[in-house]
Amino acid sequence: MSTNKLEGKVAIVTGGASGIGEATARLFAKQGVRGVVIADVQDELGKNLSASIGSDRSTYIHCDVSDETQVKSLVDQTVAKYGHLDIMFSNAGIASKGEQTVVDMDLNEFEKLFSINVRGTVLCLKYAARSMIEKKVKGNIICTASVLGRRGVPRRTDYCMSKHAVVGLMKSATKQLGKYGIRVNAVSPFAVATPLMCNVHDKGAEEVEKMYESMSSLKDVVLKADDIADAVLFLASQESRFITGVDMAIDGGFDV
Repeated sequence: MSTNKLEGKVAIVTGGASGIGEATARLFAKQGVRGVVIADVQDELGKNLSASIGSDRSTYIHCDVSDETQVKSLVDQTVAKYGHLDIMFSNAGIASKGEQTVVDMDLNEFEKLFSINVRGTVLCLKYAARSMIEKKVKGNIICTASVLGRRGVPRRTDYCMSKHAVVGLMKSATKQLGKYGIRVNAVSPFAVATPLMCNVHDKGAEEVEKMYESMSSLKDVVLKADDIADAVLFLASQESRFITGVDMAIDGGFDV
């Protein structure tokens, strides 16, 4: 019996060219997927990642998740190539570099962020669910939320709001899609030193990790993108076949 947890499955990973998405795409490939589609706007990184996984197991598709036509095409191309879609990991997201407090909110930045983090997640769920329903696939949809989707913050209000919205979307989709056998969950990571976070802070990975290491309850443990990928794999596999509507915190006890 194969120990591969995703044997023969077909998955899409948005924001898949780097960070959490890259780690998840690689892990999915190791766990036996028939095809993992890497969706991103970072074309060079995405193509290189797909090539390193292997063209027989992976495809890169340019996709701006805020564009409904591109998201629909992403799902359509995936189904055309592999026959169906089993797993949608809606992971693409951005963060504002400014403080974005309530009294100093830059609404242009706010709208840009919401177009990716919220509108993009809605579109990924919409077209993944439609495909799964049409093909009668009892699939899995997993969203990347955040520990900041559970609390208020002194700054980066727009990011905090967007992740609250992702959790609300996940819970509503759970109620609506369960009758089709589709499970919907979210992962809510603590700060991870991904390229996104390093760019937000204008710091290197080690510096970002040191900034946050004292905030978790687990000492001498540094959260990595691979840890998030492991959680996504669990939610995408049969090991969690009765788990849906869960916002899984991966935060070392930060939110306790």
